[in-house]
Amino acid sequence: MAVRYAAGAADERPWGRWEVLATGEGYCVKRITVRPGQRLSFQRHRYRREHWTVVAGRARVRLEDDLLELGPNGHVFIPLGARHRIENIGRDDLVFIEVQTGELLDEEDIERLEDVYGRI
Repeated sequence: MAVRYAAGAADERPWGRWEVLATGEGYCVKRITVRPGQRLSFQRHRYRREHWTVVAGRARVRLEDDLLELGPNGHVFIPLGARHRIENIGRDDLVFIEVQTGELLDEEDIERLEDVYGRI
């Protein structure tokens, strides 16, 4: 298993920011902040699963063809290979904790299927 994140690593994105809180054998924990009206790309992963827990704000999650709305303490599991996205549908920042598990954890394991920021 390869984890290519380090605790404290962070990146600014067009939609907001992510920061790595912790890593270990086969897992990575990130805090992700999405600005109001913004959304991540519709994507999937070959090597990792994700579990998202909202800690602040309101989210709309697309998981395959299903739509879910989540508020604080709401959560969703993203299986390996599942198409997914999250967007901020509130007036304040959306903050969620993402727990990644899998055999390869890095930013290269993102296949963007749709992206409003032109990153495909």
